[in-house]
Amino acid sequence: MSLDSGAVPDDIAATVAALFRRDSRKVLATLIRLLGDFDLAEEALQDAFRAAVEQWPRDGIPANPVPWLVSAGRFKAIDGIRRRARFDAIDGDVATAVEAIPDSAARWDEGEEIADDPLRLIFTCCHPSLSADAQVALTLREISGLTTEEIARAFLAPPATLAQRIVRAKAKIRAARIPYKVPHAGELGERLASVLRVIYLVFNEGYSASAGSSLTRADLSAEAIRLGRLVVELLPEREAMGLLALMLLQESRRAARTGTNGELVTLEAQDRSRWNRAQIDEGVAWVERALAAEVTTASPGTAAVPRRDSPAARFGPYALQAAIAAVHAGAKSAEATDWAEIVGLYDVLVRLQPTPVVALNRAVAVAMRDGPATGLPLIETLLADGQLQDYHLAHAARADICRRLGRHADARASYQRALALARQGPERAFLAARLRDLPP
Repeated sequence: MSLDSGAVPDDIAATVAALFRRDSRKVLATLIRLLGDFDLAEEALQDAFRAAVEQWPRDGIPANPVPWLVSAGRFKAIDGIRRRARFDAIDGDVATAVEAIPDSAARWDEGEEIADDPLRLIFTCCHPSLSADAQVALTLREISGLTTEEIARAFLAPPATLAQRIVRAKAKIRAARIPYKVPHAGELGERLASVLRVIYLVFNEGYSASAGSSLTRADLSAEAIRLGRLVVELLPEREAMGLLALMLLQESRRAARTGTNGELVTLEAQDRSRWNRAQIDEGVAWVERALAAEVTTASPGTAAVPRRDSPAARFGPYALQAAIAAVHAGAKSAEATDWAEIVGLYDVLVRLQPTPVVALNRAVAVAMRDGPATGLPLIETLLADGQLQDYHLAHAARADICRRLGRHADARASYQRALALARQGPERAFLAARLRDLPP
């Protein structure tokens, strides 16, 4: 959203812009619930912020701006539908909408609790009548406000394909009158996997932004963690607890992941004294709850992790990834990391979730445990299969291992390929620096 700074006082413009960045998706979620239509709610959202720009310089910023924006958007939407109905009285669809929308929206009160509306919206978007990819794409678009291009990168799919999925999903929700609510207990289980996948993709976009000048987007990570907590409260299943643990443990490293100028700092080089110990402690506690009795006895001050010989079926992928993150969190230094334990956990995870990215992460862990010469063939085999050719981190991993082996020409070629694929400013700067530092 852009504002004409010449027409709006600077303090109002800054406040409106900040509210749009922080709260626009929350306002949208509530408007969808009240109005019952995605497209109508999106128009109402824009109208609400336009009203703020017009009225707040005259009337002052309200004490509770989010409910004010919801009320303004709701009023604009209902007023617009009634006005269109008067000019087109023979339009049966509009007449039906006029009858339905005021009844549902009339229940709105500015004192009403709206914090759970994003969770209601997630479950609506993850309805089983929608395809899995449509569920995730629609929720990322509506909950987090990601662009179609950003979502496409998360899916490694063409933007046009994602746009079609989103349009079709909205149409199906409208045509099938899918209810805007959190499902009953008996329906929760079947929809949990999609909901968790959505939340984690939102978190990942905040933890490592897919493009732009900033490495992270703290607002998205915080929202994903908040939604993760709500899901755990609603349905305390192992995987929900595992995902919450994973997000907390990854988020604990945020302050150490960037330097003073916003540059990327690798895990190996991070100042671990800057890691958030409160988030680590909470994350480890959730790991232990998620894994219950299926854990080894940990040394004092370190995280408990699952036995590597435990059947994969006892764990889900989020709980296993959280256990891996807990091993990293428990290491006092990069050199003290228990790579043997991490490889063992990846052995379980790759059987449960045999994706190329999981296999790549395992290969990197093997290189750390057994040496770069052992890990390199694993990565090259994955690249030769073709599924990771457009994944910049796969080329960056090969480049780093070739660099460590002194194969500078191979490292240069892989860094160049990774740089060509990377879209995030700090990552591009890091790869470019690695390229410059290679011997001729």
